[in-house]
Amino acid sequence: MKPPPPAADLSADAIDQRLGDAFGHGALHPIATEKTWLDDHGLPFVVKWMAAPPAAGHRHKPSRSDHHNPFLPPEPMLTLGALGPHHQVLLNKYPVMARHLLVVTEHFERQTAPITDADFAALGAILAVHGGLGFYNAGERAGASQDHKHLQWIPDLPPLAQVLPEALADGPGRFAFRHAYAPLPTRTWQAPSPGADLGACYRALLAQLAIDNADELPPYNLLMTRDWMWLIPRRAERWQQMSVNALGFAGSFFVKSRDALPALMAAGPLAILGAVAEPA
Repeated sequence: MKPPPPAADLSADAIDQRLGDAFGHGALHPIATEKTWLDDHGLPFVVKWMAAPPAAGHRHKPSRSDHHNPFLPPEPMLTLGALGPHHQVLLNKYPVMARHLLVVTEHFERQTAPITDADFAALGAILAVHGGLGFYNAGERAGASQDHKHLQWIPDLPPLAQVLPEALADGPGRFAFRHAYAPLPTRTWQAPSPGADLGACYRALLAQLAIDNADELPPYNLLMTRDWMWLIPRRAERWQQMSVNALGFAGSFFVKSRDALPALMAAGPLAILGAVAEPA
């Protein structure tokens, strides 16, 4: 029987040590970006693009047509360790931002399966220590690049996520798409494990949107901080040629080149989110 992987050290020093080792061994391929800031009806957004095109013969990210599952097994140099009995935490191989972590199920589960209390416990262990943003792309139409269930975490809140409670307090009309939001009480993070409370909140948001908690769910994005949880059903992955995942709803877009900026700015970030989400 294969021995279980060692428990992940979630300290910032341990994460940075693994980042340095993985980069030094060629296992990590950060994507250098440039960025600009946009304001849309008083709400802040950031748009990033590649600072330089990829070198000849080098592909930054695998395409969905590649059948290889990078999580079975994960690359050792990208693996921080186990988070409980059912998950491992990995470095994102192609990060656009530093300390981007993936929480991956030990065994294959589909990205369209419901998020379980165990999934939330694993992601919640990182949020409890570092804060930041946890997010989930439920299926290809929600921006998922892999079908193996993985939740994600970044340490810094993108601009819209920083002001989301205030934006929602101004009225539901700020966002012309279906969504469900809930604040998270402080007691969530005082429990030995936040998984049960987070799972209950998630299922309440699904019910609010009349999404049955079935074995396979329609596409949606989930975003979560220590203070709130937000769920948005999706109808399309792309606006024009730009893929939009959960980070778009946090206020962060990624385009391949600066040439895509004029069309994005002309349309406006809120209209783009409305085009890929289900209409209100």
